Amino acid sequence: MGVVAIRDLKQHAGETVTVRGWMFNRRSAGKLHFLQVRDGSGFLQCVAGRKDVDEATFELLGRVTQESSVQVEGEVRLEPRAPGGAELGVRRFEVIQMAAQPYPISIQDHGHGVDFLMEQRHLWLRGPKASATLRVRARVIQAIRDFFNQRDFTLVDPPILTPAACEGTTTLFNVEYFEDKAYLTQSGQLYMEAAAMALGKVYSLGPTFRAEKSKTRRHLTEFWMCEPEIAFATLDDIMSLAEEFVSFVVRRALETCGEEFKHLERDTKPLEKIVPPFHRIRYDEAVTKVRAAGVEMRDEDDFGTPQEMAIVGDSEKPVMVHRYPTAVKAFYMKRDPENEKRVLCVDVLAPGIGEIIGGGQRADDLAYLEEQIALHKLPRAAFDWYLDLRKYGSVPHSGFGLGIERTVAWICGNEHVRECIPFPRTIYRIYP
Repeated sequence: MGVVAIRDLKQHAGETVTVRGWMFNRRSAGKLHFLQVRDGSGFLQCVAGRKDVDEATFELLGRVTQESSVQVEGEVRLEPRAPGGAELGVRRFEVIQMAAQPYPISIQDHGHGVDFLMEQRHLWLRGPKASATLRVRARVIQAIRDFFNQRDFTLVDPPILTPAACEGTTTLFNVEYFEDKAYLTQSGQLYMEAAAMALGKVYSLGPTFRAEKSKTRRHLTEFWMCEPEIAFATLDDIMSLAEEFVSFVVRRALETCGEEFKHLERDTKPLEKIVPPFHRIRYDEAVTKVRAAGVEMRDEDDFGTPQEMAIVGDSEKPVMVHRYPTAVKAFYMKRDPENEKRVLCVDVLAPGIGEIIGGGQRADDLAYLEEQIALHKLPRAAFDWYLDLRKYGSVPHSGFGLGIERTVAWICGNEHVRECIPFPRTIYRIYP
């Protein structure tokens, strides 16, 4: 039998296979060596007795170092108590490279601080919880693609370099662009609106950048977003799409991430309750709920973390808050025809993490958008192309953005979004 991934070992019970990976941990008990090997797909217990291998191999097994790269050959045995439900009885063992010691991150030392672990992020990714989180992230992203592809959305990739702000001018990263100035994208939304006018139903998935001087557990300066946009869609249409979308992604994670949730010690029972419909409340109702919970809330203000936690409260499902004050939302939001002080927007707040989705119906009237661009003191020339969308066949259209890291943090039960991206970027960190 050839090389087999650890995640597939249960399918090869009784067979002799080869596993390639890295030494995660080792312990010895007299005439037995117990090795924990990882290969990126999972963790495996390998058992070697003195009679199972030659003397030189048995001696090598007793001194192989943490994170050495190895190749192990042996018989697959089903073992319910072992990670993944199987273990390997070692017959042959080869060290490809003996790792230098001491290894910076000790298995036994649980006192490593956050700063130290972030400095060692390139190595910390190898740990069971970090690697499990990244596998969940990968499957969440695959579920996102499957959801939209199954519904005939077209994937469109908006630019990373842009000439203007989408989400306000105070959080832009400036970039020299030859003799001109450009910015790292805050959102692909404006470009997705153009794509929707060409293709009907579109979505994007990629990095976005916000120069927010925030130190909360929910913020990164570089994060990923999925942004669908639909021509002829109203606020109600995308609210229904959002709850169907979130429920689909959570269900897929439950179906495909069982081993990862074990490593993360994630109680998945709350996730099993994430099915449509979600509770929907207007902004004004949400304010009443915040104040009833004893949380400070200024009139006509946006919600922060304390307010969002009060809104979600003990809800088992995400809460959809819609129709926020005009003053706290972006210039492109459509006014509520029933109340000009409100816009047709929605935020989806997930239990324990807060906002994972923000979106709404876009203003489709040329004169209104021109007025808003002037009011927000935005450079008109940079938005001429965007205004063209209202000159040539304007229609009602809507969309939203889902933050990948917040969604993964919620699904995994992780405390901080920095755990949910391979190499986090914050106001204090750009290394490694």
